[in-house]
Amino acid sequence: MKKLVTTFKVLAIFSVLVLNSCRDENNETAQQETVQAKVSTADLKKETTSASPIVPETVQTQLNESQKNIEKYLKSDLQIAGVNVIGKISTLKGIEISQNLVADKDQFIAMGNIMDQSSVKIGKISDLYTGDDLILAQKGLKETVMEEIKPGTNVMEVTWNGKAGKFTTLCFYNDSGIIWDNVFGGLVMMDTRGNSETSDMGQAAAKVTSKWYKEWWTANWLWGSKRGEAGYQITIYYTGSSVSNADVNDWGNISLGKAKSESKILRRTGAYGQCQYALGLCTPTGSLSFNASKFSVSFSGLGSNIVANGTKSLYP
Repeated sequence: MKKLVTTFKVLAIFSVLVLNSCRDENNETAQQETVQAKVSTADLKKETTSASPIVPETVQTQLNESQKNIEKYLKSDLQIAGVNVIGKISTLKGIEISQNLVADKDQFIAMGNIMDQSSVKIGKISDLYTGDDLILAQKGLKETVMEEIKPGTNVMEVTWNGKAGKFTTLCFYNDSGIIWDNVFGGLVMMDTRGNSETSDMGQAAAKVTSKWYKEWWTANWLWGSKRGEAGYQITIYYTGSSVSNADVNDWGNISLGKAKSESKILRRTGAYGQCQYALGLCTPTGSLSFNASKFSVSFSGLGSNIVANGTKSLYP
């Protein structure tokens, strides 16, 4: 009996030792994987070939115009201090490293509308995003790099001076211009009041008159060119003061971001026509969803965005 008990004790001790050994091995493997996953700009440089230290004219123009707009709206809160060309990405591993670097929690990012200075936030990804928002932001950034950055894409470091001090971002570009940068791509320029236009078009032969009203919101890159737009247009057809029909169409699109647009007619005939619209634009670090029962678009996560939900009545 004593021998049996002793045997059980030996087995128990052996099991504990084996379990602890497995745990140590797992911990060591996890630590190794963490070390391997953490990459730097030096690793990216190894996956590039040499490129001209002078950026293409289009890119330089974008840098210059962006600096002008940043100074106009953000004053001294943010400035471009300089650029340093790293090279031309030559391998798929270089793209993978770019993904990890752009989405790394210690990298800097910016979000907001520079025309509304209070909406602008700049900092490390982990300082601006937490929990599910952090996961969503990193996923969006990685997807953007995977979709837009190809072998042959140029990359440079942009040095910025901000209220919190100096920091750098990776900027990807080609001869056509800047493709992505966490600041250039994270910030937008847009007038939240939107734009509108109306027109009357007579059709004398049919003695029916049509009239339309259009409203839209535009998001621009920091250098001023259009990045995206969302809007709707309602048209009514009428004779005298009586509306015989109405229709509506909507649209939404944005480069390197997400867009949603929905519309429907609420009143087709009678004294007036009426439509309902649900529109949204956002940068890759956020998400848009459409609620059919409420007929509205909502934004979740963090990032630059504009959402417009409402109704419009149009009279003869």
